[in-house]
Amino acid sequence: MKSSKIARFGALAIVVAAVALWQRSAHSDERAVAVPAPLQDEPAGGVHSETAVLSGGCFWGVQGVFEHLRGVTQVASGYTGGAADTAQYERVSDGDTGHAESVRITFDPTVISYGKILQVFFSVAHNPTELDYQGPDHGTQYRSAIFPMNAQQRTVAQAYIAQLQGGHVFSSPIVTRVETFKGFYPAEAYHQNFLALHPDYPYIAINDMPKVEALKSLYPSLYRPRPVLYQAMAGTTP
Repeated sequence: MKSSKIARFGALAIVVAAVALWQRSAHSDERAVAVPAPLQDEPAGGVHSETAVLSGGCFWGVQGVFEHLRGVTQVASGYTGGAADTAQYERVSDGDTGHAESVRITFDPTVISYGKILQVFFSVAHNPTELDYQGPDHGTQYRSAIFPMNAQQRTVAQAYIAQLQGGHVFSSPIVTRVETFKGFYPAEAYHQNFLALHPDYPYIAINDMPKVEALKSLYPSLYRPRPVLYQAMAGTTP
């Protein structure tokens, strides 16, 4: 939630916030689930750079997970699904802009495939059965969604959702939406690399660090200890 996530706490307030977040998180189910690899994936090719855009709750944790994934070259937190003039945190937090807190993942498909990106997304990065919320965060801006960049990505995403749904991998139905990509707008600078820079922040420690540990545990061959950090290009915002 906006006030609990970006306020500057004193020592006592940090303890209070940590207890409150633990109580709220205890009622959520964001535990990692081992899921099978996609049966349908993009074919291997000679291209060394591809982009995936995903939404799975607060972008702090999703960005943090993918920054630890081998083959990923950059991950940006940002907003997807709405218009450019509403792509600011304060507006998106109102829940009426059409935007979702999202990540833009740049990766080398000769090292890791789009299907593997989705496997980590469904398994570790978020819970795809929570409709318009993730853990303690509620609203359409925290929805589970995939924004394919081309027809091939859309086919892979739709086939994988059907595969996981048909295999009853989760105890509840998958609510992840495959949406039309309308543009990605990087979030404010203070949101970028938040997990890597603030691993002890109560919200991160409770909700997101377990996801990084799950990545390391479930997919040791994909995990890299040192995260690749986002750096804004000159002339961009941020």
